[in-house]
Amino acid sequence: MNEILKITTTRYPELEACIPEIEAAFELMRVSFSQGGKLLLCGNGGSAADCEHVVGELMKGFMSKRLLPVSTIERFETEFPGEGASIATKLQGALPAISLVSHSAFLTAYANDVAPEMIYAQQVYGYGRPGDVLIAFSTSGNSVNVLRALQVAKLLGMKTIGFAGMSGGKMKALCDASICVPSEHTPSIQERHLPIYHALCMMLEEVFFPS
Repeated sequence: MNEILKITTTRYPELEACIPEIEAAFELMRVSFSQGGKLLLCGNGGSAADCEHVVGELMKGFMSKRLLPVSTIERFETEFPGEGASIATKLQGALPAISLVSHSAFLTAYANDVAPEMIYAQQVYGYGRPGDVLIAFSTSGNSVNVLRALQVAKLLGMKTIGFAGMSGGKMKALCDASICVPSEHTPSIQERHLPIYHALCMMLEEVFFPS
């Protein structure tokens, strides 16, 4: 078992049952990022906040500073003499991740003009490409707008990861990796999702930005 997962399950022993699916989710993201893919995320309420949180850990340094390669810094300085190096040293390595919950103008327009249940599905259709990954958060596993997003992702040839409660709900059948934490109480489910996605972000950072 990965050392990060060992630490996580030491702190949260009840998550040990989720290890196979967590490892599967990690591998789906590792392969996607290594092939130039991106990550899309969707969820509602507190799960929407989780989407934003994951993007914050992947798009900038989390446990590592993710310094740019010297060759890249030199290219910046060559292109923009006198300020290029300063620009480059203030940039960090990133894993491309997009939270679909953030686009308020689009979300309200689509919900009003077309169908509320299709807000995330439309974004997946617009952004998604084969080999990309969609992470869907739903404590019940039955949020209709999340299910529609997963259906579109599957049709496009994307990989799908679900974060849910004990049963996994309807979305379990639509996910290549389904992380179902052992609880049926919404706050408890969300509390257990956080250490899992923190572990996944740290594991990915270790692979792509070794310190």
